[in-house]
Amino acid sequence: MADPQTISDDSSEEAEEDEEEARRIREGFIVDEDEDEEEDDDETRHRRRKRRKRRHRRRDEEEALEDDDLELLEENTGTSFRNRLTRLRRGPEGGSPPVPSTSKRKPIVESSEDDLDDEDLPQVQDIQRIWDDDRAGGGRDDEEDMDDFIDYEDEDEGAGAMDEQEREERRRERKKRERERRRAIGSRPELAGIDDMAWDEIHGVFGDGHDYDWALLGDDEMDFEEERLKPEMRYQDVFEPSEIRARMLTEDDDLIRAQDIPERMQLATSSLSQSSTLSLHQNLTEADLDDAAMWVTVRLSPRKTRDFFSPEGPYNMYREPLVMAVTYALRFLFVQEFEVPYIWTHKRDYISYFNPQEMRTRVQLISLAELWRIYALGQKYRSLAQRKNALALSYARLNVEDEYFEQTIRPKIDSVEVVTDATEWLTMTYKLKKQDAFDFQFHDDEEHADTRKRKAPSRISAYEVAKKSIVSKLADGFGIKPHEVVYNFVAQENVHFVDDQELNPIAFAEQFTDPDAAVAQPAEELLRRARMILATELGKDPLLRQAMRDLFKTDALISVLPTERGMAKIDEHHPYFNFKYLHHKSITQMMDTPQFLHILAAEAELLVTVSTFLTNEAKVEVRAYSDTARAWNEERSRVVQEALEQHLIPVGIKWAREWLREEVEDTLAAHCGNVLRERIDVAPYITPEMKPGDTASVLAVSWGKGDPQKDAITLVFLDEAGRLREHVKIDNLVDRDYQDEFTDLLKRRRPDVIVVGGLSMATTKLSSKVRSLVNGEPVISDPTTTGADGWGSEAPKEANEQAFNIPVMYVRDEVARMYQHSKRAAEEFSALSPVAKYCVGLARYIQSPLNEYSALGHDIIAIPLEDEDQHLIPKEKLLSALERTLVDVTNKVGVDINRAVNDSYYQHLLPFVCGLGPRKAQVLVKKISAMGGNLINRDQFIKSSLLTTKIFLNAAGFLRISRDPEAKLSKNRHADDDVQDPLDDTRIHPEDYELARKMATDALELDEEDIHDEHPSHVVSVIMQDVDNERKLNELNLDEFAVSMYEANEDRKRHTLNVIREELLKPFSEQRAPFPSLGPWDVLTMLSGETPRTLRMGLIVSIMVVRLEQTLVNIRLDSGIEGVIDIGYLTEDGNIAPKDVVKKGQTIPGVIVDVKLDLPADQFFVKVSVRQSDLRAGDGLFRSVKRDDQWNLPQFERDLEMQARKKRAEIDRTRRVVKHPNFHNFNATQAENYLDKQQRGDVVIRPSSKGVDHLAVTWKVDDKLYQHIDVTEINTGQGGNLLIVDEKHQYADLDELIVNHVQATARKVEELMAHEKFKHGSEDELHLFLKNFVAANPAKSIYGFTLNRRKPGHFNLCFLANKNSTVQTWPVRVMPESYCLFDAAVAGVPELCDAFKVR
Repeated sequence: MADPQTISDDSSEEAEEDEEEARRIREGFIVDEDEDEEEDDDETRHRRRKRRKRRHRRRDEEEALEDDDLELLEENTGTSFRNRLTRLRRGPEGGSPPVPSTSKRKPIVESSEDDLDDEDLPQVQDIQRIWDDDRAGGGRDDEEDMDDFIDYEDEDEGAGAMDEQEREERRRERKKRERERRRAIGSRPELAGIDDMAWDEIHGVFGDGHDYDWALLGDDEMDFEEERLKPEMRYQDVFEPSEIRARMLTEDDDLIRAQDIPERMQLATSSLSQSSTLSLHQNLTEADLDDAAMWVTVRLSPRKTRDFFSPEGPYNMYREPLVMAVTYALRFLFVQEFEVPYIWTHKRDYISYFNPQEMRTRVQLISLAELWRIYALGQKYRSLAQRKNALALSYARLNVEDEYFEQTIRPKIDSVEVVTDATEWLTMTYKLKKQDAFDFQFHDDEEHADTRKRKAPSRISAYEVAKKSIVSKLADGFGIKPHEVVYNFVAQENVHFVDDQELNPIAFAEQFTDPDAAVAQPAEELLRRARMILATELGKDPLLRQAMRDLFKTDALISVLPTERGMAKIDEHHPYFNFKYLHHKSITQMMDTPQFLHILAAEAELLVTVSTFLTNEAKVEVRAYSDTARAWNEERSRVVQEALEQHLIPVGIKWAREWLREEVEDTLAAHCGNVLRERIDVAPYITPEMKPGDTASVLAVSWGKGDPQKDAITLVFLDEAGRLREHVKIDNLVDRDYQDEFTDLLKRRRPDVIVVGGLSMATTKLSSKVRSLVNGEPVISDPTTTGADGWGSEAPKEANEQAFNIPVMYVRDEVARMYQHSKRAAEEFSALSPVAKYCVGLARYIQSPLNEYSALGHDIIAIPLEDEDQHLIPKEKLLSALERTLVDVTNKVGVDINRAVNDSYYQHLLPFVCGLGPRKAQVLVKKISAMGGNLINRDQFIKSSLLTTKIFLNAAGFLRISRDPEAKLSKNRHADDDVQDPLDDTRIHPEDYELARKMATDALELDEEDIHDEHPSHVVSVIMQDVDNERKLNELNLDEFAVSMYEANEDRKRHTLNVIREELLKPFSEQRAPFPSLGPWDVLTMLSGETPRTLRMGLIVSIMVVRLEQTLVNIRLDSGIEGVIDIGYLTEDGNIAPKDVVKKGQTIPGVIVDVKLDLPADQFFVKVSVRQSDLRAGDGLFRSVKRDDQWNLPQFERDLEMQARKKRAEIDRTRRVVKHPNFHNFNATQAENYLDKQQRGDVVIRPSSKGVDHLAVTWKVDDKLYQHIDVTEINTGQGGNLLIVDEKHQYADLDELIVNHVQATARKVEELMAHEKFKHGSEDELHLFLKNFVAANPAKSIYGFTLNRRKPGHFNLCFLANKNSTVQTWPVRVMPESYCLFDAAVAGVPELCDAFKVR
C-alpha cells in the first residue's frame, strides 16, 4: 500500500491501482483486516471497527463500481470518466438500486460480469440521476452533488492508506455535513449574504462544528447495539469475593439452593464454617448397600463389635438385625437423602429391633450418636468406593491379567490406604508397560483442563535401575517370590515352600558378575542389590502394609523423651510434665484421653521427641519365614529385616500417628458436643406457676466490673416475646431513692425472674442487695459499712415493708460476654451500652439457651466447653460436632416457621432444621415474606413451591405452624387450601397424617360415615379437645395396629404410633430437661476465673490486706475473691494484734486453709494463713503435675543428675570474682545483650565454661557481631599470672590484654572497615555488587571486603575476575599487629590489597 506522503495527483495512477486491485479481487486475493488495523493508529482502528459493525448490520450490500462498470457507463453515455473520476459514489435512496453482490465475504464487495448480464440495465437518464440528491433541494444542491461526484485525489490526504469502502464512508460523511451547512444557512438569515468563497474560508479556519462528533456519541443505532452486546452486570463485578462468600452469593451457593438435596449433605464441611465448600461426591446405590453396611457395622465402635459379634456378647442374637438396621440407615442417608433427625424421629422403627412376633421386645440397635457415626462412616465408604472404581478402571487400562492382584489384593481392599498401596504397587509392577495408566482423579481433586502430557521426572529409583539389570535374575534365585511370601503370611501357614539353590549365595551371585573387570561389581554388592529388590517388593505389597497397620493399631507402643530445650522448660509444674518421660504406653490406652494431642503439641514446640514402635513379639510374627539352608536362610532373613526397617515399619509408624490423632480428635470433639448438649438441651426457665412451653419475662441486672466510682447498675427488662421493654441505669441500690426506683420497676413490670450477672466478684454484693430488696428484708443504708459481708460490724438497718415473689438467680454468661461486643448486638441495640447489651444476652439466655447458642454461628467455637483441651481440636472438626448437637436439639424442639419469618432473632434456628441450612433457610424466608409472611398449613410448602420434595420430606415434621385457637375447621373436605390443620402444629410428619386421623377416629369410636363431610383433621381437633383423650388413646392396641400395617405394606410404624399418640395428647410438648441452676463453683468460676484446681487447700497465693479488725484481717485475692486471716494464722504465737503484723494495702503471700462457698447467701470467701511455718513448706506438692503411670524413671533420674551437675558447674563458674571494672558474671548470651547498646570495641570480661583457669573476653566487633576470646591463666609461681591468647600473645594483666590485644584488634578492624573497598552488609550483597559491576564493565575485574559473620573479628575478601567466572572468597584474619591473608601477614590495608593482587 502506498505511503500517504507519496501519493500523486495523477488520476491515471489511481486507475492503475484500480486495475491492479480489481485483478487481485478477481483472483480471490483477500486482505486480512487485522493487518490494516495493526498499521493504523488507535483512533482510525476504533472508527473502522464501528464502521465494520455498521456494515454487518446492513441488509443491502453496497457495491463499488469497478473498471468494467466505467466501460459500461462510457458505452451508454458517450462520456469518458476514466481521467477525471477515481470512484463512483453511491447515489441517494431515491436513485436506482445497487447491483446485488454475489460475494460471500462481507468485508470485500465484489462484482462480476455475470452479475451485470443477469440484471436489467437502467436507462441512460436513470444512470445520470444516480448522483442526484434530494430533488427538493434545488439547483445549488444539484451542483454540489455533481461536485461531490467527482472526487479528486488532492481532497483526501492520506487516502492512500484507505480501502475503497473507507473512502466511500468519508465522502458520505462530508456530503452529510455539507447538507447540514446549507440547511443552517437557509434557517439563519444573517448568514444568507455569505458567498461560497467566504464560507469555504470560514469553514477552513473554524471547521463546521462536527469535527469531533466521533469523540462524543456514536449514532443511536450503534449505541443500542453496543448496549445490547454489553455483558449483563453481575454482583461479582461489583462486590469483593470475600463479601460475596459472606453473603452466600457464589455460584456454589446458588447451586446448593437449587438442588433438591439437604444443604448439609451438599457441603464438604460444616455449614457453620466460613469456608464451607461444595462436595462433589457420587451417592451410593442400592447395589453398594450390602458391602457398605458390613464395612460400617464393624467400625461403629469396639463396644458394639464386642457386644454383637463376639460369641459371648450379650446381644449376639441381634447381630443380623443390627446389620439390617445399618443397611436401612445407609439407604435413608445416602440413597434417599434423609438427614439424621428425620431418621431418628420418623424412621426409628427401621433402626430398632422390629419383630411382628415379638412386639413387646424393645431393643435399641442404634443410638442417636451411633446414627451420626454411621453418617460419618458412610461418607468415608462413599469416598472409598469411588477410589476403588478409579483403581479398577486404571487396572483395566493396563490390559493385563494379574492373578495375585485380582484374587488376593482386590478382595481385601477395605480402606483408602489399601487403595493407595494397591495403586503404588501396580505402578511399580507395570510401570514399564504403561507409564501413564494411573492419571485418574477423584471427586475432591482439582480439575485439570490442560490435558497435555508433561515431561516425566528424569530421576529413576535404585529399584528401577536394579530391576532392569541382571540383578533381577539373581533376585529370582532366592527361592521364593515376594507375593508367595505374602500368600504364606495371609494363610498363616507355608502354602509356598522355598526352592534352595545348590550353591551358596556368594557363589551363586558370582555367576551374575559382569565379564568386564572394569565395571564388574563384587558378589556382595550384587547380593545387596538383589535383597533391595525383594525388600522393596515386599515393602510395597498392599496386604503386608495393611497387616503392619493392623499390628500397629493393636500392639504399638509410644514413648516420649524431652529434648535439651524440653528438659529445661518442662518442669514439674508444666502441663507437659505428665508425659515428659512416657515409656512404652500402649496405643489402645491413649484412645479415650487427649494426652496424645498434647504430646503432638509438645513435639511441634520442639520440647519432646515421640517414638512409636512394635514389640519384639509382633516383629517375630512377620519375620517367621525361613527354611533349610543356613546361608540362604540368612539372606532371606536380611530381606525381611530390610523390608521391615525400610518400608513396613515407617509406613506403620506414620499411619499409627495419624490414625490415633484422628481418633482422639473425634473423641474430644464428640465430648465437646456432649457438653454443649447439656447446656442447650434444656427448656427455658419457668416458674412453678408457669406451664411448660411458656416464656418468662426477665429483668437482667448487672454492675459491670463493679467499680463504684465508674460503673452504674444497669437494668434491662425483656417481656415474654423477648422484646426490650425497659432500660434503666441507677448508681447504687443503697440510697433510698434508688431502692424506690428499683422496687417501682418491679411493681410496674412484674418480671417472672431476675437474672444477675457481672464481670467481677463485686456482682455477689449486687446479688445480695437485689435479693434483700426483692424479699423485703432489711437492707443496709450505709454503703461504707460491711455488716452484710459476714465478718464486719453490724450496720444500722431499715425495714423494707414490701416483698416480691420473684426468684433471683445466676446464669451462664459466656454467650452474653460475646454478645455485648458482637456485630449482631450493634445492629439490634446500637443505642445501648456494652453492659446493657450484656444484660440483654443474659435475659435471652434464660428465655432460650438454644436460641442464644444458635445465634452465635461460627463464633460458637469460642465458647469454652473443654478448658484445657478444646484448642487441640481442628476448627472444622469442632464446628461439625457442635453443629450436629445444634441440629439434634433444634429438631427435637421444632421451629415455628411463621415466627421465624417475622422474628430475625428466632430465625437463627431455621438453618438447623432438618434438610435446611443457611442458604436454603435464607431463600425460604424470602419466599414466605413475598407471600405475606404467614403460612396457614404445611401444604403450602409444596403448593406454593416453597420447598422441593426431598427438602419438604426432611423438614416438614419439624416446621410447626401454630394454630389460631379461635379458628375453626371448614366443613368442606376439599376446601383445605387456606384452612389450618391441627396436625401442622404437631411433630407428626405429613406422610403419617392419615395414621393420626385413623387413630383419632378409632379412639373416638367413629365410623368413616360419621366424618365423611368433615375436614379430614376434624377428628384430630375433637380428640385433642376431649377431656378424656388420654384414656381413649391409651386404650388403643398400638402393637396390633403396627403388626397389621407391617403385614399389609411392610411398614414399620410402632415407634411412629407412639409419637402420634403423644402429639395428639400434647402437641410439641417440652421434651427437654428443666432449666438448671448453677452450682457454687460454676458461679465462682464465672465471676473470678478460679477453679477447684487453682483455688484449693495448700496453695500459696498472693493476697492484699484490705481492712484490719481486732481479731482478724480482711484480705482480697488477685481474682477479686475476699477472705480473712484469723489471728491464730497471723504469727506462730497467735496472740499478736493484726496491726502489729500487717498493714492495710500490703501484699503478702498466704496459704489457703479453707474455701467457703454459700451460694444462697452470696458468700464466697477463703481462709488464709500467713504463718512462716505454713509458708516454709511451699506448695510444690500441690502444684506439681501428676506423672503418667507409664514413666521412664531410670531415664528421668539420669537426666536429673545431669542437670544437677550442670547447675553445680554453673554455680562454680559464677562464684569466681575478678576485681576489674569490665568483669561481669555473665554467660555468652548475657554478655552480648549487655554489649548490644555499647560502642564498637567495648569489652566484657566474664567467667569461662572451660574451668577456673580460663577467662572469656567478649568484645563488640559490629552491630549484632561479637568476638569471644578464650584466655588461659597460668600461674608463673612468682606471685603473678600470665594471660595467654591463642598461644602467640601473652599479657601480664587484663589491662594490658585489653589495650594491646582487644583495642589493637579493634583499630585494625576499624581501619579495614574505613577502606573504600569495604562494603557493609552481608556477603551475598557483596557478591551481587561484584556481579553487577562486572556486568556493567565486562572488561574489568573487581574485589571487595566484608565482615565474616560466621567468624567475628575476621573478614572475607571476595573478587570476580570476569563476567564468566564465579565469585571467589578468601579469608582475612585480623591480628593485633597485622592482617593475615592465608599465611602472609601484612601491616596495613594497602599492603593487604597489594598482597591480594600479587597472589
